Amino acid sequence: MSTDSAAELRAYRRAAQAAAFDHIGERYDDAFPHKDGQIAVAQWLIKRLPPNARVLDVGCGTGLPTARQLVAAGADVTGIDISPVMLSLARANVPEAAFLLVDATEMDVALGLFDAVVAFFSLLMLPRSEIPAALAALRGVLRPGGWLVLSMVEADLDDVPISFLGVSVHVTGYFEERLHRVVSEAGFRIVVQETVRYAPVDRYAPPEIQLFLVCQPDDS
Repeated sequence: MSTDSAAELRAYRRAAQAAAFDHIGERYDDAFPHKDGQIAVAQWLIKRLPPNARVLDVGCGTGLPTARQLVAAGADVTGIDISPVMLSLARANVPEAAFLLVDATEMDVALGLFDAVVAFFSLLMLPRSEIPAALAALRGVLRPGGWLVLSMVEADLDDVPISFLGVSVHVTGYFEERLHRVVSEAGFRIVVQETVRYAPVDRYAPPEIQLFLVCQPDDS
């Protein structure tokens, strides 16, 4: 496949994913009302951040609960997402934060450096072929000693279409050991892991095993 064809395919795929989440919009938080694992890991991070820390929320969605939780703790939060509808909801839910229409794989250096990056269930929207580059981009915006907190659903999937809240989205997952290898090969060491069994309330969203990883750049 030519470079132009690959770029066109990627742009089409991104537009389809964004349109799906535009459609899901306000129903997303209703389907996932209990995010105890996500809240707990973010709280762990908050206790280790410096005052007025800059935090990047990748795939921020509606801004709930993470952007709101970080802002309440005194952090300077920037959220990015590819869905204009999600960003509109986030701006209404967390007006103290900044929310930008930015793809995680195309982050501009103008965003600056951050004390932490959180990516809750956002990298699973990418095919496996793009995840190493996305992790490298996230590493590139971290200050020395910064934190990366990410979560994925444990599954052996690569860009597989599934029905999610009544629309089709493409998702990727890894079994735990392979996820560790991907993260390590991207230049991170894993400091903490939490595993959570989760059952959404919406019948269109299946039960899942969630893997939460807290990482730092491996500069050794």
